[in-house]
Amino acid sequence: MEILPFLERYGQVDIFLSGANNSLQLDAPVKYRSKGLSLFYTNGGGLNYWEIARQISPARIWREMRDLPVEKYDLVINDFECLTSLACAYKKVASVQFGHQASFISPKVPRPDKKEWMGEWILRNYSRASQYIGLHFKQYDDFILPPVIKKDILQAEPQDKGHITVYLSSYSDAAVKRYLQPLKDFRFQVFSKEVRQPTIDGNIVFLPVSKGAFNKSLITCKAILTGAGFETPAEALYLGKKLMVIPIRGQYEQSCNAAALQKMGVPVLNALDAGFAAAFLPWMEQKKKPCLHLDYSTESIVSYLMHHCGRESKDALDMLYPDAVFN
Repeated sequence: MEILPFLERYGQVDIFLSGANNSLQLDAPVKYRSKGLSLFYTNGGGLNYWEIARQISPARIWREMRDLPVEKYDLVINDFECLTSLACAYKKVASVQFGHQASFISPKVPRPDKKEWMGEWILRNYSRASQYIGLHFKQYDDFILPPVIKKDILQAEPQDKGHITVYLSSYSDAAVKRYLQPLKDFRFQVFSKEVRQPTIDGNIVFLPVSKGAFNKSLITCKAILTGAGFETPAEALYLGKKLMVIPIRGQYEQSCNAAALQKMGVPVLNALDAGFAAAFLPWMEQKKKPCLHLDYSTESIVSYLMHHCGRESKDALDMLYPDAVFN
């Protein structure tokens, strides 16, 4: 939504939206839709591999990949989406992978102490492209730019109203309550996929997932506890908020993000468990807060994207997909 108005300055933009496990609506017209390949979570902080496997239908993936008309476009921009990548490979169409995952093509981007060969393979092959322009917390390589921050966050005046904002999408409300409620001296605003309206339970307010409500909570919080994704930690760092992250177990990208955040001074926990309070209380006493400084505006990031993409030839595609044969 942030880059769309700037992309539209260069021509007509059609959106392909992929995924079956989203909590937010996209406030823009969507021309193509697919269930895609989505991640699902357990209630205890990890991936639900059974649910992930259940959605995979080779026949559907083949049909949607074949029918996606990427060949009709002058430029295909892909934010780590598998079907678009497969369609471009099948039809020998150049594409640019633009976004956070594109940054992991560089070996200079931080990784956890123990690399996972499967995680590395997925980051490099799940959504292959003919060109990569990455976004990350720091410019680890020459093709990596800073995060795109929402306008609501960019224009906000941060306040401290004393609450801790919590968004842990891979944990159930019961698990979150178990470890937060004993901390009676603190107030928590927990964003939940389980509630339909604000629900007060002791020192916790459970709130339905909402972009507007979450932005307000983040802007006015004392600190935020969340997963080791990219956008929310970037926004928290930009606002100068205290940040603690718990990577989703089994999601290698989050382990990599956690490694980068830890190098910046952000505390990282392996899980929300009995040791949480012992880490939480010293964190709340800390005065120093890592910050994120933006060297590029969203407009200049899109300008960079448009002026540095699309230079690959069919020969480059042949090199990228030397064995790409689809029947």
